[in-house]
Amino acid sequence: MLTAELRRAILAAAGTPHDDPLLRPGPQPGSYTSSLPFRLAKTDPQRAARELAARLTTQPWIANAEPTGPGYLTVTVTHDALAGLAVRVARAGPACAASDALHGRTVPGTDPAAAPGWPSARAALAAQLTVRLAATAGAIIYAERNVAPPPGSPSPLPVAIAYAGPDAVRFALARMPPNGPPPDAEVIARHVLGNPAYAVRYAHAAAAAVLRWAAALGTGPAGFRPCLLLGPMELALLDALSWLPERVAMAARRGRPDEFAGYLEELAARTIDTMSTTGFTAISRISSERLWLADAARTVLAAGLGLLGVDAPERI
Repeated sequence: MLTAELRRAILAAAGTPHDDPLLRPGPQPGSYTSSLPFRLAKTDPQRAARELAARLTTQPWIANAEPTGPGYLTVTVTHDALAGLAVRVARAGPACAASDALHGRTVPGTDPAAAPGWPSARAALAAQLTVRLAATAGAIIYAERNVAPPPGSPSPLPVAIAYAGPDAVRFALARMPPNGPPPDAEVIARHVLGNPAYAVRYAHAAAAAVLRWAAALGTGPAGFRPCLLLGPMELALLDALSWLPERVAMAARRGRPDEFAGYLEELAARTIDTMSTTGFTAISRISSERLWLADAARTVLAAGLGLLGVDAPERI
């Protein structure tokens, strides 16, 4: 949500609504760096960055905007804007992943068929997920085409699904890069945090557990004071949450759903670390602000897993 708004603000300041600011993480939580000035003024990108920064600092939710390096633009949002994501994301639900980053672009639809091997299955699923991610980022999907299963030996997937479960196999396929090694059914079936197919779903369940335990004590998200979310892990988690729409669009633009799965792995690690701190494990004393943050983490992980077609369990 925040990166989607920042994208629009930067492009409005540049007067290039159909460009791509190519946002990257900045030096601290809540800061974002764009290479757009290099395309606006190839001979003097620093001047272009200064001009953009001057226009952006008029926005009340932007704390600072400045040229950095040889001509990058680095924008830092206010703490209230970053912390406020906890409430905004939780209330938005699955729509928190949506943006207009690919507005006006067209993407061919596809219907993946049964594949005889892991590489074919990966290619078919990647094509399907790219369409789903692109649609979430505002692209237009046109005419589906059927993909006939290529000839070959019987697919190993049914055996893997029977052993590891459909969600573990689907996530492992989603995170498989082009020409990457095929997943090992024994590995992706393991219920350990070193297994990404398990860790991302576990992170969702961990955030859901915080809310469930609080509800059992009669506590729930109520009033919200951004100033109470200041811990390093909390800020890092908020920063990771802010990237959801941009990671969706980036993966769709590159046709690399494995990169989006990688983002969910990073978010899961942030969520697990944060939910394990005493501020979240001491449920009887947990603040409303932390409950909003747990709800936001649960919401983003559920939205991300949903885009990959993977179930987001409340308990695991």
